[in-house]
Amino acid sequence: MRIRLPLTLAILDGQLVRVGKEIYIISLLAIVETIQVSRDRLSSVLGGSEVFRLRDEYLPVVKLCELFDIEPDSRDIEDGLLVVVEADNRRVCVLVDDLLAQQQVVIKSLESNFKPVLGVAGATILGDGAVALIIDARDLIRAAEQRQRNIHAVRAA
Repeated sequence: MRIRLPLTLAILDGQLVRVGKEIYIISLLAIVETIQVSRDRLSSVLGGSEVFRLRDEYLPVVKLCELFDIEPDSRDIEDGLLVVVEADNRRVCVLVDDLLAQQQVVIKSLESNFKPVLGVAGATILGDGAVALIIDARDLIRAAEQRQRNIHAVRAA
């Protein structure tokens, strides 16, 4: 006997985060830690991107508000929280407005109806009927690394 489960039955343990009025979900397996933003540990690099000093390493800061073009609660980075996510032994800091609950969610694929979206692994329907996008940590890390490579290429030119 063989049982095949469709992707719609895949379940993820997730951390709900809020950016502006939007809610996103980050896999608990990808989260290393969350940090209150401290201006003295934040540095700007050429091209407008920022890095955060976490112990002995500098991690790129990915702002979900910029990635998804939404209005955050505040433009002051110190009002937010950084969620350190890791995939393939690489890390980035994801800037969010607030941490909400942790819960298990059912993953719904978007690719059968839409084209792939950078940084999004799928979506889910929350208990209140709202749709929340599920963040793809690998995509965010790749996007941050690509941005850093583009900045270095501009500097070299």
